[in-house]
Amino acid sequence: MRALRGALLLIGVGFGLWGLWLMRDFTGAQLISIGTWFGGAVVLHDAILAPLTVILGVVAARHLPGHFRASTATAFLLWATLTVVFIPVLSGQGGKPDNATILGRPYLLSWIVMTVVIAAVAAILALRRRQTVEGQV
Repeated sequence: MRALRGALLLIGVGFGLWGLWLMRDFTGAQLISIGTWFGGAVVLHDAILAPLTVILGVVAARHLPGHFRASTATAFLLWATLTVVFIPVLSGQGGKPDNATILGRPYLLSWIVMTVVIAAVAAILALRRRQTVEGQV
């Protein structure tokens, strides 16, 4: 296990160094933009996403039956990750008025469909777990 962790650490450090190497020709404005995105991601996670996930988890733990808790927690985590990934396209960042093809897909509809899929799979898994638990009693 120790060798595997060491190998994964070396691979991760290697990819990080490669990424830095690829950034060697970036302008100051590009580096500031990258720093802003990284800082924004930390703030978004620590100030909004993590507390909201904890609050939803506490509410779910208090009000949902036991067989729903694991799938609900997983669904919250997947949905939060999906939402963070979709934020740039849902907000229209990167779009250009003179090129409608850059953000020319129905991103809001895609986000809604994926949200429904996550909820449906979580519900199905919770119901299957309930049947399994009731069958063992």
